[in-house]
Amino acid sequence: MKTYSFVDRRRLGKFLLLAVALALIVTFLLISNSIVKQLAHQERERMNIWAEATERLASTETNTDFEFLLGIIRQNNSIPVLVADHNGNVVEFRNFNLPDKNDKDKFSFYDISEENRNYLNSRLERMTGGRKIADAAKGNDHFIEVKGMENSRLYIVYEDSILLRRLSLYPYIQLGVMIAVVLVIYLIFVYTKRAEQNRVWVGLSKETAHQLGTPISSLMAWTQYLEAIEVDKSVTDEIDKDVRRLRTIAERFSKIGSRPEMELDYLNEATGRALEYMKSRVSGKVQITLHPAEDDSAVMISPPLFAWVMENLTKNAVDAMDGEGSIDIRTGQDRDMAFVEVTDTGKGIAKKNFRNVFRAGFTTKKRGWGLGLTLVKRIIEDYHRGKIYVKWSEPGVGTTFRIEIPKAK
Repeated sequence: MKTYSFVDRRRLGKFLLLAVALALIVTFLLISNSIVKQLAHQERERMNIWAEATERLASTETNTDFEFLLGIIRQNNSIPVLVADHNGNVVEFRNFNLPDKNDKDKFSFYDISEENRNYLNSRLERMTGGRKIADAAKGNDHFIEVKGMENSRLYIVYEDSILLRRLSLYPYIQLGVMIAVVLVIYLIFVYTKRAEQNRVWVGLSKETAHQLGTPISSLMAWTQYLEAIEVDKSVTDEIDKDVRRLRTIAERFSKIGSRPEMELDYLNEATGRALEYMKSRVSGKVQITLHPAEDDSAVMISPPLFAWVMENLTKNAVDAMDGEGSIDIRTGQDRDMAFVEVTDTGKGIAKKNFRNVFRAGFTTKKRGWGLGLTLVKRIIEDYHRGKIYVKWSEPGVGTTFRIEIPKAK
């Protein structure tokens, strides 16, 4: 299967862009995580010093420099810490946002209100996970065991500081903001690119319609001349059909870029009319069969553009079968949608290309611009508020395209 090289380059470019973005994200998270770990280690060291000072204050040594030790303890104004005995009873606390603000300058558990005591007990229970404090302290860096008076055991239990908690969340918040910004930029880029493509489509289509106008008018005059000199009427009728066909094509191109007039029509009839022209223009080795639904569906369509869609799908099916095979076209309805399915016995499409076939420039033919299905998708989705997709395909067996259009209310 052959495709244009720029399609492959576009895929490679997207893959490389995604890989670079993922590498930057991983690097950013690793660096941030390393900084958070360093700060956590520093807090651990500070709490060890704090615990040592608390232990020395609780000892009975008479030569202890109380003011120095008290200074060390007072320096902790950011890390929430509880001092509890071996029974899990809180003795002292620091740096907690107490619900009763009247106790904000107090540090002894016994000097505060009952509301604040209940609050601190609940915090300790959450830190220990409901276990005994001695069991919770095993293997937990946030628990430090120290000796109290008369060889009693005290436990210093601390939480990460507000700064550390914020820093641990900051990389993810910043990452979310970065993703949001990139997404907005991407959407703006896509919208701008699509608008630019639309202008190209409109300009190309209208110029094509304009260029076709003059030779079509000339051909119409020559047809009338041939009738005047009494050329075989069957010949002039066939020529006249093709001239009218060219006029229809020019009208279709002229409608691109402007909102077409939608008309109430019936899907079976519209599909049948669109196939009449193709039946007389394809190889006799191709059998085109329409299987209309018993209950016809009323739809709002632009008959010229809908006919263009059906003819394009039929022509693609003929090309996929190399001019020999069968095309089955079925109509039906599913809830609020009417549908048309075009099934051929051609070469089929690889599953990875189900979406690529609608992209501008993608083609499996040796010749062609790869614009037919792109225009088909635009007509169905932008003008008819429907959708078109590859319902089924198997290489070497065939393909089914499905068109869905809202039923008229």
